[in-house]
Amino acid sequence: MKKILLSTITVLSLAGCEDPFNREGVGFAGIDGEPRTISDVPGAVAFVPPATNIPAELAELRTVSVLSDQVDPSKVAGVAIDNGGRTDTSAVQLTGSDTNLFLSTVNVNGTLFGVLRTPTNTTTVDNSIGATFGSQTERFTGCLPAGDVFRKGSSERSSGFAVPLNCS
Repeated sequence: MKKILLSTITVLSLAGCEDPFNREGVGFAGIDGEPRTISDVPGAVAFVPPATNIPAELAELRTVSVLSDQVDPSKVAGVAIDNGGRTDTSAVQLTGSDTNLFLSTVNVNGTLFGVLRTPTNTTTVDNSIGATFGSQTERFTGCLPAGDVFRKGSSERSSGFAVPLNCS
Protein backbone atom coordinates (compact mmCIF):
# COMPACT_ATOMS: atom_id res chain seq x y z
CA MET A 1 0.00 0.00 0.00
CA LYS A 2 2.87 2.37 0.79
CA LYS A 3 4.34 1.85 -2.70
CA ILE A 4 1.04 2.73 -4.38
CA LEU A 5 0.47 5.75 -2.14
CA LEU A 6 4.03 7.04 -2.63
CA SER A 7 3.81 6.58 -6.40
CA THR A 8 0.45 8.35 -6.55
CA ILE A 9 1.68 11.30 -4.48
CA THR A 10 4.80 11.63 -6.66
CA VAL A 11 2.81 11.58 -9.90
CA LEU A 12 0.24 14.08 -8.63
CA SER A 13 2.87 16.47 -7.32
CA LEU A 14 4.84 16.37 -10.57
CA ALA A 15 1.69 16.77 -12.64
CA GLY A 16 0.93 19.98 -10.79
CA CYS A 17 4.22 21.51 -11.96
CA GLU A 18 3.35 21.82 -15.65
CA ASP A 19 0.44 21.84 -18.04
CA PRO A 20 0.01 18.22 -19.23
CA PHE A 21 -0.97 19.45 -22.72
CA ASN A 22 2.21 21.49 -23.18
CA ARG A 23 4.12 19.04 -25.40
CA GLU A 24 7.48 20.80 -25.33
CA GLY A 25 10.49 19.11 -23.84
CA VAL A 26 12.43 15.90 -24.25
CA GLY A 27 10.09 12.94 -24.27
CA PHE A 28 7.17 14.78 -25.78
CA ALA A 29 8.25 16.48 -29.02
CA GLY A 30 11.62 14.74 -29.01
CA ILE A 31 13.46 18.05 -29.04
CA ASP A 32 13.39 20.58 -26.26
CA GLY A 33 11.05 23.39 -27.27
CA GLU A 34 10.94 22.60 -31.00
CA PRO A 35 8.56 25.11 -32.57
CA ARG A 36 5.87 23.90 -34.90
CA THR A 37 5.59 27.10 -36.94
CA ILE A 38 8.11 29.61 -38.21
CA SER A 39 6.45 32.32 -36.13
CA ASP A 40 8.13 30.66 -33.12
CA VAL A 41 11.61 31.19 -34.59
CA PRO A 42 13.07 34.52 -33.47
CA GLY A 43 14.25 36.68 -36.35
CA ALA A 44 12.63 34.56 -39.04
CA VAL A 45 9.09 35.95 -38.99
CA ALA A 46 9.97 38.54 -41.61
CA PHE A 47 10.36 35.80 -44.21
CA VAL A 48 7.28 33.62 -43.70
CA PRO A 49 3.59 34.05 -42.94
CA PRO A 50 3.09 33.11 -39.27
CA ALA A 51 0.76 30.15 -39.97
CA THR A 52 3.29 28.25 -42.10
CA ASN A 53 4.79 24.97 -40.88
CA ILE A 54 8.08 24.91 -42.78
CA PRO A 55 9.33 21.37 -41.97
CA ALA A 56 5.98 19.85 -42.99
CA GLU A 57 5.88 21.81 -46.26
CA LEU A 58 9.51 20.90 -46.97
CA ALA A 59 8.83 17.21 -46.34
CA GLU A 60 6.12 17.22 -49.04
CA LEU A 61 8.60 18.35 -51.71
CA ARG A 62 10.88 16.07 -53.70
CA THR A 63 14.55 16.13 -52.73
CA VAL A 64 16.72 17.07 -55.71
CA SER A 65 19.43 14.44 -56.31
CA VAL A 66 22.67 15.41 -58.04
CA LEU A 67 25.89 13.55 -58.81
CA SER A 68 29.09 15.57 -58.96
CA ASP A 69 32.78 14.90 -59.35
CA GLN A 70 33.51 17.47 -56.63
CA VAL A 71 34.87 16.15 -53.32
CA ASP A 72 35.77 19.33 -51.44
CA PRO A 73 32.92 20.05 -48.97
CA SER A 74 32.63 23.72 -50.00
CA LYS A 75 32.45 22.76 -53.70
CA VAL A 76 29.84 20.06 -52.98
CA ALA A 77 27.82 22.65 -51.04
CA GLY A 78 28.14 25.01 -54.04
CA VAL A 79 26.65 22.30 -56.26
CA ALA A 80 23.80 21.95 -53.75
CA ILE A 81 23.16 25.70 -53.79
CA ASP A 82 23.19 25.80 -57.60
CA ASN A 83 20.63 22.99 -57.74
CA GLY A 84 18.41 24.23 -54.91
CA GLY A 85 14.76 24.85 -55.71
CA ARG A 86 13.69 28.23 -57.09
CA THR A 87 9.95 27.75 -57.58
CA ASP A 88 6.94 27.01 -55.42
CA THR A 89 6.89 23.44 -56.75
CA SER A 90 10.50 22.65 -55.81
CA ALA A 91 11.01 24.74 -52.67
CA VAL A 92 9.22 26.37 -49.77
CA GLN A 93 9.04 30.07 -50.56
CA LEU A 94 9.90 32.39 -47.69
CA THR A 95 8.64 35.87 -48.44
CA GLY A 96 10.40 38.91 -47.09
CA SER A 97 10.36 42.65 -47.49
CA ASP A 98 13.59 42.76 -49.57
CA THR A 99 13.57 39.52 -51.55
CA ASN A 100 12.01 36.08 -51.58
CA LEU A 101 14.09 33.14 -50.43
CA PHE A 102 13.61 29.48 -51.32
CA LEU A 103 14.22 26.59 -48.94
CA SER A 104 14.78 23.11 -50.38
CA THR A 105 16.71 19.90 -49.83
CA VAL A 106 19.38 18.69 -52.24
CA ASN A 107 21.24 15.38 -52.14
CA VAL A 108 24.73 15.67 -53.65
CA ASN A 109 26.74 12.44 -53.86
CA GLY A 110 24.76 10.97 -50.95
CA THR A 111 25.08 14.03 -48.68
CA LEU A 112 21.78 15.74 -47.90
CA PHE A 113 21.87 19.55 -47.74
CA GLY A 114 19.33 22.09 -46.61
CA VAL A 115 19.57 24.93 -49.13
CA LEU A 116 18.35 28.49 -48.66
CA ARG A 117 18.77 30.56 -51.81
CA THR A 118 17.61 33.62 -53.67
CA PRO A 119 15.61 33.35 -56.93
CA THR A 120 18.69 34.09 -59.07
CA ASN A 121 22.44 34.11 -58.56
CA THR A 122 22.51 37.87 -59.21
CA THR A 123 20.15 38.58 -56.29
CA THR A 124 22.06 38.62 -53.01
CA VAL A 125 21.22 38.91 -49.34
CA ASP A 126 23.23 39.77 -46.26
CA ASN A 127 25.36 36.93 -44.89
CA SER A 128 23.68 37.28 -41.49
CA ILE A 129 20.73 35.40 -43.01
CA GLY A 130 23.06 32.44 -43.57
CA ALA A 131 24.21 32.56 -39.97
CA THR A 132 20.60 32.60 -38.80
CA PHE A 133 19.78 29.71 -41.14
CA GLY A 134 22.70 27.72 -39.73
CA SER A 135 21.71 28.29 -36.12
CA GLN A 136 18.05 27.53 -36.85
CA THR A 137 18.55 24.64 -39.31
CA GLU A 138 16.66 22.17 -37.16
CA ARG A 139 13.67 24.48 -36.87
CA PHE A 140 13.57 25.16 -40.61
CA THR A 141 14.25 21.63 -41.90
CA GLY A 142 13.36 19.28 -39.06
CA CYS A 143 16.90 17.82 -39.27
CA LEU A 144 20.06 18.44 -37.28
CA PRO A 145 22.94 20.31 -38.93
CA ALA A 146 25.78 17.90 -39.73
CA GLY A 147 28.40 20.57 -40.39
CA ASP A 148 29.05 24.22 -41.09
CA VAL A 149 26.98 26.54 -43.27
CA PHE A 150 28.46 27.14 -46.69
CA ARG A 151 27.62 30.19 -48.80
CA LYS A 152 27.85 31.21 -52.41
CA GLY A 153 28.81 34.84 -52.84
CA SER A 154 31.09 37.51 -51.47
CA SER A 155 32.28 38.14 -47.94
CA GLU A 156 29.29 40.44 -47.26
CA ARG A 157 26.45 39.24 -49.49
CA SER A 158 25.53 35.83 -50.87
CA SER A 159 22.99 34.27 -53.23
CA GLY A 160 22.62 31.02 -51.31
CA PHE A 161 23.48 29.00 -48.24
CA ALA A 162 23.76 25.24 -47.70
CA VAL A 163 24.16 23.18 -44.58
CA PRO A 164 24.66 19.38 -44.51
CA LEU A 165 21.78 17.65 -42.70
CA ASN A 166 21.50 14.68 -40.39
CA CYS A 167 17.87 13.53 -40.58
CA SER A 168 18.29 10.15 -38.88
